[in-house]
Amino acid sequence: MAARRATLLALSALAGLSGICSAQEPPGRVRPFERPEYLAIKKNLIRGWGTWDTGNALAQVFLPGSLSIGLSFRHPGGSDSYERPQMVRDRRGDEFRAGTHAIDGSYSEADIGWKGVQIRVQSATEGDDLVILVTLLRGSELPVEADVDAQMLWNRPGRLSREPGRLTAVLPDRVIRVYETGREIEDAAGPNGSPRLRLVLGREVGISSGKPRTIGEIRAIVLKRRGALEREAASHGDLADAFDAIRAGIGWSTIYEPGFDRMVTVVSRDWDMGSKGYIMFGWDQFFLSYACSLFGRDLAYANLMEHMRSLTPDGFIPNVEVTGGKTSLDRSQPPVGSLMAREIFKRYGDRWILEATFDDLLAWNRWWLRARMNGGLLAWGSGLAANPMHEKEAHTAVAAAWESGMDDSPMYDGVPFNPVKGMFELQDVGLNGLYIADCRALADIADTIGRVAEARELRSRADEWSVKIESLWDPSAGLYLNSRADTGKLSHRISPTMFYPLIGRVPSPSRASEMVESHLLNPAEFGGRYVLPSIARNDPSFPQQHYWKGAVWPPLNFLVYLGLRNYDLPQARRELAAKSMAIFLGEWKRKGFVSENYSALNGTGDDPRLTSTPFYSWGVLMGLMGFIEAGQMPAPETSIGAR
Repeated sequence: MAARRATLLALSALAGLSGICSAQEPPGRVRPFERPEYLAIKKNLIRGWGTWDTGNALAQVFLPGSLSIGLSFRHPGGSDSYERPQMVRDRRGDEFRAGTHAIDGSYSEADIGWKGVQIRVQSATEGDDLVILVTLLRGSELPVEADVDAQMLWNRPGRLSREPGRLTAVLPDRVIRVYETGREIEDAAGPNGSPRLRLVLGREVGISSGKPRTIGEIRAIVLKRRGALEREAASHGDLADAFDAIRAGIGWSTIYEPGFDRMVTVVSRDWDMGSKGYIMFGWDQFFLSYACSLFGRDLAYANLMEHMRSLTPDGFIPNVEVTGGKTSLDRSQPPVGSLMAREIFKRYGDRWILEATFDDLLAWNRWWLRARMNGGLLAWGSGLAANPMHEKEAHTAVAAAWESGMDDSPMYDGVPFNPVKGMFELQDVGLNGLYIADCRALADIADTIGRVAEARELRSRADEWSVKIESLWDPSAGLYLNSRADTGKLSHRISPTMFYPLIGRVPSPSRASEMVESHLLNPAEFGGRYVLPSIARNDPSFPQQHYWKGAVWPPLNFLVYLGLRNYDLPQARRELAAKSMAIFLGEWKRKGFVSENYSALNGTGDDPRLTSTPFYSWGVLMGLMGFIEAGQMPAPETSIGAR
């Protein structure tokens, strides 16, 4: 919710670089992010030019040297300027519309709206060289000036200087010179006195590193790179537009994180900027690891390995990790890690990623039994624990709802939080359904890497929980319902999480059909054009659409889709994938949004009733289902052995 957003941003700004939480390991065990296979991938990722600075989407950063070439715009003599943009729109109404972006940073494109001016900025690489083409699409009465700044980021060594028409950076292993093609007007100092070129922005201005280039040469490199990306997208046929949009959602959200010297895909640059570093969430990062696998293995593996870094000493993946590695030690988030690790493996087949992550994922699976058992089934909670982020909501009902990932869901309204147990007095269908799926996915992984005893343990637990969850089935409703652990009463406030037992293949085929026909496709509950609402349409909170009170959320659609794949329900799953794609592409084409959530009333990401970050990377989940449907991603319902 909005209050949580403000709390997180304020608290994470205090995180600093201390208090790193890591699991207590047996002597000699290598953590996933220390594996030599991953270290080689990491070294390969941390190289070349790209939009790697989370705080400035217009800056091009060269790695590993950490030289930044930034852009900003101003009117002559004016005190106002456009600089260090937020994604999509900032508080003054300036617009940053993200466009095509290569995963490896070799091309990026964005349109800027500022003070009535429209500017397009395109970057491209040629070998180790960078070119930037700045095009004035629409001017104003006042002339526009472009500032080109050189900075060394993250306290990395380097000497910067300026000569007429050129910036020079002397790095430990090379010298990089940056040239301009425009008309330079004065010797201006950039941030903190850094060297700057100030240019009159005519129709086009060019910037290039390595050697001087003409506008024509720069334009040719830009067109070549963009053409290659267009051909890559076109190879996906009818999914070309979706491929471009998902690629942009991932590309613009991939940053260099200096605290742990890593490349990661983050949930939102805007959230990162508020935290003065980064914010990662428990289930978000697993979804993003999987989304990256559409494009290649290295970034997918990097995100998965780096997320394991957040494993707490108690053995669980936390709800949140912020700048410096501080985490929420009182609560976790939905257990989707094994599901996503298995799907990534099925795409690329490198056994070592399963070997690297299995023990951490198994520790997390066992943690739920120790920490969240309430009356024989699992409940969301927030335990008594150290509080490195100094959160006032830790060990409260608010934090327990945060563990669910559905921060202000009406399902939890009025449900007591038991401070002794550290849990809601609610046996949650979604959590128990996902737990069964987690056990089955982990057992499949255990089979693959030869962990026989653990595979037996996990299958036994999945079977046990499949029997236990039957206590939540309501024959009169034809649906699994949340149950109060203190009173035994069932709750009829329903969300898409009621379909999560499908992911672990709990219901029979006939029962699954009943659930889908009576509820999922029912226009009074979850059916309709804009799906899936996060609370049933006939719930009294649905008209609010604020956060989890009715808005369409990408992870809910995606997880329900995974469940439908396990049954002979082709029409339902195709409809869910197609409607999700229509919402996703509609907002991408209309506004350049990859939204945190969407209106279940009109499908937009900027409905005033919403609280939705316009560029939030898990929005790509709305489009990924189409690639699974088309057979361009592995079938989630198959085991690893059937890959």
